[in-house]
Amino acid sequence: MTTVAVLDYGAGNVRSAVRAVAAAGAEVTLTADRDVINDSDGLLVPGVGAFSAVMAGLDNVGGVDLIRARHEQGRPLLGICVGLQVFFARGEEHGVKTDGIGLWPGAVTGLEAPVIPHMGWSKVSAPADSAMFAGIGDERFYFVHSYAATEPPPNATVTTARHGSDFIAAVEDGTTWAAQFHPEKSAEAGARLLRNWLASFAAGSSPDGGFVSTSDSGSIGSTPTDPLSS
Repeated sequence: MTTVAVLDYGAGNVRSAVRAVAAAGAEVTLTADRDVINDSDGLLVPGVGAFSAVMAGLDNVGGVDLIRARHEQGRPLLGICVGLQVFFARGEEHGVKTDGIGLWPGAVTGLEAPVIPHMGWSKVSAPADSAMFAGIGDERFYFVHSYAATEPPPNATVTTARHGSDFIAAVEDGTTWAAQFHPEKSAEAGARLLRNWLASFAAGSSPDGGFVSTSDSGSIGSTPTDPLSS
């Protein structure tokens, strides 16, 4: 069975991500153990709260090095919400600039919109060749954030959404994927996305078993009640 490690660095509200990935067909472990993570087929980086707090938590468990190594090795990696944000070079919140992991250039800054935070179900605009959104169609995903990235990473497939102005909703950079929304809270569309992620493990595998690196909002259904993400 496909194995996924969900990185445990003290973030709250990660059990829903664990359950959702398990429901998608993986054996899931919530852990910060380096050996378990290295032995897992995929690594999921959850994130809620402030950019600086997430970076501090990742630093405390050696998560920054684990994430960078997995990205450089071309092994499956998925960041969710602030997990996407910290893949960028820096975050700017309340006048404070915090260095990110730096997989991609650019900054995460405050949304420019009449209503903050962006909380609820929104459509996304995905490229036709997106593997992340394959088979999903014209669906909505659940967002809860006040900050976002707007500078597309180079040589990546970028999906956008709009709240006041356009922002990055998802990134596919080889075997590194990330979503600003919460797939684990996005009903069947989110479940399909997670299945697409697991399916990509086989699609990206090489003959020796390694991985090849390729480098308008609206309400729907029930609203999750987790604390606000960034």
